Amino acid sequence: MITLSSDKTAAIRALRGAAPYIRLFKGKTFVVKAGGAVFGDQRATRALIEQIAILHYLGIRVVLVHGGGPQLTQVTEAMGVPTRMVQGRRVTDERAIDATSMVLNGLINTKLLAICRELEIEAVGVSGVAAGLIRAHRREPIQVEGQTVDYGFVGDIDLVDDSVLKKLLDNGLMPVVSPLAADDKGTLLNINADTVAASIGAALGAEKLILCTGAPGILENVADPGSVISFTDLKGLERLRQTGAIKDGMLPKAKAIEEALRGGVRRVHVISYDAPDSILTEVFTNEGMGTLIVNDVNALTPAEKIIA
Repeated sequence: MITLSSDKTAAIRALRGAAPYIRLFKGKTFVVKAGGAVFGDQRATRALIEQIAILHYLGIRVVLVHGGGPQLTQVTEAMGVPTRMVQGRRVTDERAIDATSMVLNGLINTKLLAICRELEIEAVGVSGVAAGLIRAHRREPIQVEGQTVDYGFVGDIDLVDDSVLKKLLDNGLMPVVSPLAADDKGTLLNINADTVAASIGAALGAEKLILCTGAPGILENVADPGSVISFTDLKGLERLRQTGAIKDGMLPKAKAIEEALRGGVRRVHVISYDAPDSILTEVFTNEGMGTLIVNDVNALTPAEKIIA
């Protein structure tokens, strides 16, 4: 009598469990956004791309949007340019926008493409400037706590030309998107990567927007990493903002989540890039491991309400 080892049995059981999700998501579009913090660790970066590769191999149309905040801070401070953040968003002067282009379009985008090449993913690096993918205008100065804040070369999105990405996806290519754009006069503009990912997700009518962060999900109490909220909706996000659970760097994330859902993205997931196989666990199991956000929790299936 031939028996399978426990490891083989577990692998087959996991594959059987994932099969319904594979059928459900094949041919659908996922937008995955990874913050720059993960790219400081070569092992974590590779683990992230390996998970994305599996999605790609299974026939899911993946768009990867990346940030690069920590790397940009390191470069600009070496240049003698101080970092200033207001409500979670970076103020970008003329010297900083040049560094932004070098870090995002050069250092990070190219490194990600190199890993994709090793994993045999046919990936193409683009920025929002390429073929007019992201059309934007320079943000007007705003009032924050009684002071006028000029964000400098920071852009607000007017339009995402989804045809640019669809041409790549239709040909089996995976876009790796840097969150730089330009206005109609060709002036480079820095845009928050969460905002770019949300706008791309809405333009493509994505099934999922997956935000990979340093936190295990959205926390009920920012001081308690164990207070992860398994699922919530737009009303829940507003409640968390009012109680102060969402603040600083989470503010632009929350706004991006809202814009994505209102724009037509079906599901948004906030997960940790530190947790092993977090993307695969969130996508291919009922329990998941981060926070699921939808328009209205009453529309969730019983399976989606299972708490790990």
